[in-house]
Amino acid sequence: MSMVLTVGSEAPDFEATADDGKTVKLSDFTSKGPVVLYFYPKDETPGCTAEACAFRDEWDDFKKLGAAVVGVSSDSVDSHRKFKEHRKLPFTLVSDPDQKIRAMYGAKGFLIPPRISFVIVGGKVVHVYNSQMNATNHVAEAKKAIQKFVK
Repeated sequence: MSMVLTVGSEAPDFEATADDGKTVKLSDFTSKGPVVLYFYPKDETPGCTAEACAFRDEWDDFKKLGAAVVGVSSDSVDSHRKFKEHRKLPFTLVSDPDQKIRAMYGAKGFLIPPRISFVIVGGKVVHVYNSQMNATNHVAEAKKAIQKFVK
């Protein structure tokens, strides 16, 4: 199993298909400001829904900080689109069906894909939070980390 990226690591750029069917790159987001890149196991499962809705509910705060939120799971683009519409999620979800992005970030697990969030500022990882059970805490952790970098 590859190691999870650590604070100070260069955030690997990637291309993936977003929930709207368009191809996005991580650098599209990182060039504009801080990014919360969060990996989660599956659309519409209880923990993942709680986490996504927590990001949604704090969305104004992330916007004020100039931050983007990007969710990544192995679900299909269609599944992401439905999840986003159903839960009214204002941020981008990208599909990682072959887990290439997970592998780049060392965010692969044995049985269940782990729930890990990375805060990226200026192309570098500045914060990593890894908690399968404490789904909604990812939001508070990410916000705290970004606030240290945004004046």
